[in-house]
Amino acid sequence: MTSASAAADKAQDSTAFRVAARVGYVVLGLLHLLIGVIAITIATGGAGDSADQSGALGQVAAAPAGMFLLWVIVVGLAALAIWQISEAIVERNPDAKKRWGYRAKYLGTAVAYAAIAGTAYTVATGGQADSSGQTKNFSATLLASPGGVFLLVLVGVAVAAVGVAFVVRGITRAFLKSLSVPSGPAGRGIRVFGTVGYVAKGIAVCVAGILFVVAALTHDPNAASGLDGALRSLAGLPFGQIVLWLVGAGLVVYGLFCFARSRYARM
Repeated sequence: MTSASAAADKAQDSTAFRVAARVGYVVLGLLHLLIGVIAITIATGGAGDSADQSGALGQVAAAPAGMFLLWVIVVGLAALAIWQISEAIVERNPDAKKRWGYRAKYLGTAVAYAAIAGTAYTVATGGQADSSGQTKNFSATLLASPGGVFLLVLVGVAVAAVGVAFVVRGITRAFLKSLSVPSGPAGRGIRVFGTVGYVAKGIAVCVAGILFVVAALTHDPNAASGLDGALRSLAGLPFGQIVLWLVGAGLVVYGLFCFARSRYARM
Protein backbone atom coordinates (compact mmCIF):
# COMPACT_ATOMS: atom_id res chain seq x y z
CA MET A 1 0.00 0.00 0.00
CA THR A 2 1.38 3.43 -0.92
CA SER A 3 1.80 6.18 1.65
CA ALA A 4 -1.03 8.13 -0.02
CA SER A 5 -3.38 5.14 0.24
CA ALA A 6 -2.36 4.57 3.86
CA ALA A 7 -3.02 8.22 4.69
CA ALA A 8 -6.40 8.11 2.93
CA ASP A 9 -7.39 4.94 4.81
CA LYS A 10 -6.33 6.51 8.10
CA ALA A 11 -8.35 9.65 7.37
CA GLN A 12 -11.45 7.63 6.51
CA ASP A 13 -11.09 5.68 9.77
CA SER A 14 -11.22 8.95 11.73
CA THR A 15 -14.59 9.48 13.43
CA ALA A 16 -14.03 13.24 13.63
CA PHE A 17 -13.28 13.40 9.91
CA ARG A 18 -16.38 11.39 9.01
CA VAL A 19 -18.52 13.69 11.17
CA ALA A 20 -17.03 16.77 9.48
CA ALA A 21 -17.75 15.25 6.06
CA ARG A 22 -21.35 14.53 7.07
CA VAL A 23 -21.66 18.15 8.19
CA GLY A 24 -20.51 18.99 4.67
CA TYR A 25 -23.58 17.27 3.26
CA VAL A 26 -25.78 19.25 5.66
CA VAL A 27 -24.36 22.61 4.54
CA LEU A 28 -24.52 21.49 0.90
CA GLY A 29 -28.21 20.82 1.48
CA LEU A 30 -28.66 24.25 3.07
CA LEU A 31 -27.07 25.99 0.08
CA HIS A 32 -29.21 24.12 -2.46
CA LEU A 33 -32.31 24.82 -0.41
CA LEU A 34 -31.52 28.56 -0.42
CA ILE A 35 -30.73 28.57 -4.16
CA GLY A 36 -34.03 26.82 -4.79
CA VAL A 37 -35.93 29.38 -2.72
CA ILE A 38 -34.24 32.24 -4.62
CA ALA A 39 -35.21 30.59 -7.92
CA ILE A 40 -38.82 30.29 -6.77
CA THR A 41 -38.77 33.96 -5.73
CA ILE A 42 -37.60 34.91 -9.24
CA ALA A 43 -40.23 32.65 -10.82
CA THR A 44 -43.00 34.34 -8.82
CA GLY A 45 -41.96 37.81 -9.95
CA GLY A 46 -39.52 38.85 -7.25
CA ALA A 47 -36.10 40.33 -8.04
CA GLY A 48 -34.30 37.76 -5.91
CA ASP A 49 -30.62 37.50 -5.05
CA SER A 50 -28.21 35.66 -7.33
CA ALA A 51 -29.59 32.15 -7.72
CA ASP A 52 -26.21 30.52 -7.14
CA GLN A 53 -23.70 29.82 -4.38
CA SER A 54 -22.78 33.47 -3.85
CA GLY A 55 -26.44 34.46 -3.47
CA ALA A 56 -27.08 31.63 -1.01
CA LEU A 57 -23.94 32.48 0.97
CA GLY A 58 -24.99 36.12 1.07
CA GLN A 59 -28.25 35.07 2.71
CA VAL A 60 -26.35 32.94 5.22
CA ALA A 61 -24.06 35.89 6.06
CA ALA A 62 -27.10 38.11 6.71
CA ALA A 63 -28.70 35.59 9.07
CA PRO A 64 -28.24 35.58 12.85
CA ALA A 65 -24.93 33.85 13.65
CA GLY A 66 -24.25 34.08 9.93
CA MET A 67 -20.46 34.37 10.29
CA PHE A 68 -20.37 31.24 12.44
CA LEU A 69 -22.46 29.39 9.86
CA LEU A 70 -20.13 30.53 7.07
CA TRP A 71 -17.14 29.00 8.87
CA VAL A 72 -19.12 25.80 9.42
CA ILE A 73 -19.74 25.75 5.66
CA VAL A 74 -16.03 26.28 4.95
CA VAL A 75 -14.96 23.45 7.27
CA GLY A 76 -17.75 21.07 6.24
CA LEU A 77 -17.22 21.45 2.50
CA ALA A 78 -13.44 21.35 2.83
CA ALA A 79 -13.79 18.07 4.76
CA LEU A 80 -16.18 16.77 2.09
CA ALA A 81 -13.69 17.69 -0.65
CA ILE A 82 -10.87 15.90 1.17
CA TRP A 83 -13.15 12.89 1.67
CA GLN A 84 -13.78 12.72 -2.08
CA ILE A 85 -10.03 12.88 -2.73
CA SER A 86 -9.46 10.05 -0.28
CA GLU A 87 -12.19 8.04 -2.05
CA ALA A 88 -10.32 8.56 -5.32
CA ILE A 89 -7.07 7.37 -3.75
CA VAL A 90 -8.50 4.21 -2.17
CA GLU A 91 -10.70 3.29 -5.18
CA ARG A 92 -9.76 -0.30 -6.08
CA ASN A 93 -12.29 -1.43 -8.68
CA PRO A 94 -10.67 -4.37 -10.53
CA ASP A 95 -11.83 -2.95 -13.87
CA ALA A 96 -9.20 -0.34 -14.78
CA LYS A 97 -11.60 1.78 -16.88
CA LYS A 98 -14.22 1.88 -14.14
CA ARG A 99 -11.55 2.54 -11.52
CA TRP A 100 -10.26 5.62 -13.33
CA GLY A 101 -13.81 6.68 -14.16
CA TYR A 102 -14.72 6.65 -10.46
CA ARG A 103 -11.52 8.47 -9.60
CA ALA A 104 -12.30 11.20 -12.13
CA LYS A 105 -15.80 11.54 -10.67
CA TYR A 106 -14.49 11.79 -7.10
CA LEU A 107 -11.84 14.34 -8.04
CA GLY A 108 -14.33 16.42 -10.05
CA THR A 109 -16.71 16.45 -7.10
CA ALA A 110 -13.85 17.41 -4.77
CA VAL A 111 -13.01 20.40 -6.98
CA ALA A 112 -16.66 21.53 -6.93
CA TYR A 113 -16.88 21.26 -3.13
CA ALA A 114 -13.54 23.03 -2.70
CA ALA A 115 -14.68 25.87 -4.98
CA ILE A 116 -17.81 26.46 -2.89
CA ALA A 117 -15.73 26.27 0.30
CA GLY A 118 -13.39 28.89 -1.21
CA THR A 119 -16.33 31.17 -2.00
CA ALA A 120 -17.63 30.76 1.56
CA TYR A 121 -14.16 31.57 2.90
CA THR A 122 -14.10 34.76 0.82
CA VAL A 123 -17.45 35.86 2.26
CA ALA A 124 -16.46 34.86 5.81
CA THR A 125 -13.29 36.95 5.65
CA GLY A 126 -15.14 40.04 4.44
CA GLY A 127 -14.61 39.70 0.70
CA GLN A 128 -17.16 39.94 -2.07
CA ALA A 129 -18.21 36.80 -3.92
CA ASP A 130 -19.85 36.96 -7.33
CA SER A 131 -20.11 33.53 -8.92
CA SER A 132 -21.80 34.92 -12.03
CA GLY A 133 -19.11 37.57 -12.50
CA GLN A 134 -16.35 35.04 -12.01
CA THR A 135 -17.90 32.81 -14.67
CA LYS A 136 -18.08 35.72 -17.12
CA ASN A 137 -14.45 36.66 -16.41
CA PHE A 138 -13.38 33.06 -16.93
CA SER A 139 -15.23 32.95 -20.25
CA ALA A 140 -13.71 36.26 -21.37
CA THR A 141 -10.19 35.08 -20.48
CA LEU A 142 -10.70 31.81 -22.32
CA LEU A 143 -12.13 33.52 -25.42
CA ALA A 144 -9.10 35.83 -25.54
CA SER A 145 -6.69 32.88 -25.62
CA PRO A 146 -5.60 30.94 -28.74
CA GLY A 147 -8.31 28.45 -29.64
CA GLY A 148 -10.55 30.10 -27.04
CA VAL A 149 -13.81 29.45 -28.87
CA PHE A 150 -13.07 25.72 -29.10
CA LEU A 151 -11.96 25.58 -25.47
CA LEU A 152 -15.08 27.38 -24.23
CA VAL A 153 -17.29 25.09 -26.29
CA LEU A 154 -15.43 22.16 -24.73
CA VAL A 155 -16.09 23.57 -21.25
CA GLY A 156 -19.76 24.02 -22.09
CA VAL A 157 -20.11 20.48 -23.43
CA ALA A 158 -18.35 19.11 -20.32
CA VAL A 159 -20.63 21.07 -17.97
CA ALA A 160 -23.73 20.02 -19.93
CA ALA A 161 -22.54 16.40 -19.78
CA VAL A 162 -22.32 16.68 -15.99
CA GLY A 163 -25.89 17.97 -15.98
CA VAL A 164 -27.05 15.04 -18.11
CA ALA A 165 -25.21 12.69 -15.74
CA PHE A 166 -27.15 14.18 -12.81
CA VAL A 167 -30.44 13.60 -14.64
CA VAL A 168 -29.50 10.00 -15.50
CA ARG A 169 -28.31 9.40 -11.94
CA GLY A 170 -31.67 10.62 -10.67
CA ILE A 171 -33.82 8.67 -13.11
CA THR A 172 -31.89 5.42 -12.63
CA ARG A 173 -31.53 6.05 -8.89
CA ALA A 174 -27.83 5.25 -9.12
CA PHE A 175 -27.33 7.53 -6.09
CA LEU A 176 -28.68 4.73 -3.91
CA LYS A 177 -25.40 2.83 -4.35
CA SER A 178 -23.66 5.25 -2.01
CA LEU A 179 -26.43 5.25 0.61
CA SER A 180 -27.60 2.87 3.32
CA VAL A 181 -31.28 3.59 2.78
CA PRO A 182 -33.63 2.48 5.56
CA SER A 183 -36.77 0.50 4.83
CA GLY A 184 -40.28 1.85 5.14
CA PRO A 185 -41.65 5.35 4.44
CA ALA A 186 -38.31 7.05 5.22
CA GLY A 187 -36.53 5.00 2.57
CA ARG A 188 -39.25 5.66 -0.01
CA GLY A 189 -39.08 9.37 0.75
CA ILE A 190 -35.30 9.43 0.25
CA ARG A 191 -35.67 7.66 -3.09
CA VAL A 192 -38.27 10.13 -4.32
CA PHE A 193 -36.37 13.18 -3.03
CA GLY A 194 -33.16 11.93 -4.60
CA THR A 195 -34.79 11.31 -7.96
CA VAL A 196 -36.53 14.70 -8.08
CA GLY A 197 -33.51 16.55 -6.72
CA TYR A 198 -30.95 15.03 -9.07
CA VAL A 199 -33.14 15.67 -12.13
CA ALA A 200 -33.75 19.30 -11.13
CA LYS A 201 -30.08 19.97 -10.46
CA GLY A 202 -29.14 18.22 -13.69
CA ILE A 203 -31.45 20.49 -15.69
CA ALA A 204 -29.94 23.61 -14.11
CA VAL A 205 -26.35 22.45 -14.69
CA CYS A 206 -27.12 21.38 -18.27
CA VAL A 207 -28.53 24.83 -19.08
CA ALA A 208 -25.42 26.44 -17.56
CA GLY A 209 -23.31 24.32 -19.91
CA ILE A 210 -25.39 25.37 -22.91
CA LEU A 211 -24.82 29.03 -21.98
CA PHE A 212 -21.05 28.45 -22.19
CA VAL A 213 -21.51 27.15 -25.74
CA VAL A 214 -23.69 30.16 -26.62
CA ALA A 215 -21.03 32.49 -25.20
CA ALA A 216 -18.40 30.80 -27.36
CA LEU A 217 -20.40 30.83 -30.58
CA THR A 218 -21.52 34.46 -30.14
CA HIS A 219 -18.13 35.61 -28.78
CA ASP A 220 -20.04 37.14 -25.86
CA PRO A 221 -18.64 36.11 -22.45
CA ASN A 222 -21.61 37.80 -20.74
CA ALA A 223 -23.82 35.03 -22.11
CA ALA A 224 -22.10 32.60 -19.75
CA SER A 225 -23.35 33.58 -16.33
CA GLY A 226 -23.22 30.35 -14.36
CA LEU A 227 -26.06 28.83 -12.39
CA ASP A 228 -27.79 32.16 -11.80
CA GLY A 229 -27.90 32.90 -15.53
CA ALA A 230 -29.01 29.34 -16.28
CA LEU A 231 -31.95 29.55 -13.89
CA ARG A 232 -32.95 33.05 -15.03
CA SER A 233 -32.78 31.94 -18.67
CA LEU A 234 -35.40 29.30 -17.92
CA ALA A 235 -37.84 32.11 -17.12
CA GLY A 236 -37.56 33.29 -20.75
CA LEU A 237 -38.83 30.00 -22.14
CA PRO A 238 -42.47 29.32 -23.03
CA PHE A 239 -44.16 28.68 -19.66
CA GLY A 240 -40.74 29.64 -18.27
CA GLN A 241 -41.95 30.85 -14.89
CA ILE A 242 -43.61 27.49 -14.30
CA VAL A 243 -40.46 25.66 -15.44
CA LEU A 244 -38.27 27.83 -13.19
CA TRP A 245 -40.62 27.30 -10.26
CA LEU A 246 -40.48 23.54 -10.75
CA VAL A 247 -36.68 23.53 -11.03
CA GLY A 248 -36.40 25.77 -7.96
CA ALA A 249 -38.70 23.44 -6.02
CA GLY A 250 -36.59 20.52 -7.25
CA LEU A 251 -33.44 22.20 -5.91
CA VAL A 252 -35.16 22.62 -2.55
CA VAL A 253 -35.95 18.91 -2.65
CA TYR A 254 -32.31 18.18 -3.53
CA GLY A 255 -31.29 20.20 -0.47
CA LEU A 256 -33.59 18.08 1.71
CA PHE A 257 -32.12 14.96 0.10
CA CYS A 258 -28.63 16.18 1.09
CA PHE A 259 -29.81 16.39 4.71
CA ALA A 260 -30.85 12.73 4.50
CA ARG A 261 -27.60 11.92 2.72
CA SER A 262 -25.63 13.30 5.65
CA ARG A 263 -27.24 10.63 7.80
CA TYR A 264 -27.30 7.66 5.42
CA ALA A 265 -24.22 8.14 3.20
CA ARG A 266 -21.85 5.18 3.32
CA MET A 267 -18.62 6.40 4.91
